[in-house]
Amino acid sequence: MHGSKDIFLEKSKIAFDRKHRKTINYNISQYDAAVIRGKARYTDYNAAKEKASSIKEEALCHLASYLPEFEKNITSRGAEVVWARTGNEALEKIEKILLENKIGMLVKSKSMISEEIGLNEHLEKLGIEPVETDLGEFIVQQAGEKPYHILTPAMHKSRADVARLFQEKFNTPADASALELAHFARKHLRKKFTSAQVGITGANFLIADIGAIGLTENEGNALMSVSFPKIHIVLAGIERVIPSVKEMPFFFPFIASGGTGQQISVYNSLITGPRQEGEPDGPERLIVVLLDNGRSDLYNQGEQAEALKCIRCGACLNACPIYKNIGGYTYNSTYTGPIGSVITPFYNGFREYAHLSYACTLCGRCSEVCSVKIPLHYLLLLNRKIAVDNNYQDFSWKVGMKVFESVFLKREKLDLFGGKIKNTGAGLLKPLGENKKLPDFAKQSFSKQWQNNTK
Repeated sequence: MHGSKDIFLEKSKIAFDRKHRKTINYNISQYDAAVIRGKARYTDYNAAKEKASSIKEEALCHLASYLPEFEKNITSRGAEVVWARTGNEALEKIEKILLENKIGMLVKSKSMISEEIGLNEHLEKLGIEPVETDLGEFIVQQAGEKPYHILTPAMHKSRADVARLFQEKFNTPADASALELAHFARKHLRKKFTSAQVGITGANFLIADIGAIGLTENEGNALMSVSFPKIHIVLAGIERVIPSVKEMPFFFPFIASGGTGQQISVYNSLITGPRQEGEPDGPERLIVVLLDNGRSDLYNQGEQAEALKCIRCGACLNACPIYKNIGGYTYNSTYTGPIGSVITPFYNGFREYAHLSYACTLCGRCSEVCSVKIPLHYLLLLNRKIAVDNNYQDFSWKVGMKVFESVFLKREKLDLFGGKIKNTGAGLLKPLGENKKLPDFAKQSFSKQWQNNTK
């Protein structure tokens, strides 16, 4: 199996791994309970969602104005802004900076966009060590894995799994508690922070009117990735812009309540430029890489552009019955769950990833919980239409649907064969897969039985 669809089908078998399902469902349940408490702090949480959606809608409608405004304001304080149309362009620009400064190791805070462009793999080929400093990212990096969840990279691992991993990698006690494991990681990473010359972060927000980077986090690792190194590189998608700093007192607690159920995340920072004259701390250089990488294509789609409002809270993944059964790695993409299924075809190619549009029961739960009111299940239907209009389905699927259409348009064709032949065919074809069985067909169809009873 080589294609993304084949990988999806093969990896979907993890749904039958009871340990995996138990771990992910337990971890999601902990988030769900916390988020219920977080939302309860709002008198009208739906009104808060409407406000968040409206702000992001405004930013997207005037993206061509807010992005230059952000660039103008942040460069006025000595920051550098680099525009990259593709992931490869972004990698080339970052590589140039690192090689010019003879960098051998750098620290990174949690950044899905760095995963999107394959930054770690690119740096390793250059002989540069990228050190993930978010605890979840650090865990999956040590395991040689990718982030499993947009918000919680190691959601698929239990404490015992992490203890075994750390014992293997660092010879820590096999029965180490969660507190002991976190303490070890903190001590280990502190040495990296204080010796790194470059720190790379993402951006939760690009604030246009004051030219600032908004970062929200719980571990302080992003702040240390900014504070200690001489060079700070920010990787941000162009959709991250918001109009005004006046929105931050709303957004910082709002994103925390919907993501982790907190009143507000522990560390909330506004980065307005490199170290200024007279300031004792901060980086000497700040480079902001603004990435397109398919976002303009999505922006120009019309209704699907709503997906660019996403604030990466992870709510849709936690609510999705598909994600909760097959997990994050099955999608074979950086962004998983409902939001990943919508945007990945535009970022990575529709022909290769059109199948993700069908990884959905259309229950609508993702749209219901979305913090910025993106109609995700509807957008997945629109993606399916693109797949159909461009003939991106498998040949066997198209033939099968033609046969289905032909047979089900005429009752006489359905009645050509009795229940025995239909049951035999269903048993051989297994239309629901290896682990499910269709109910048995009656010996005679309903119409035949009706005719016999009315004679």
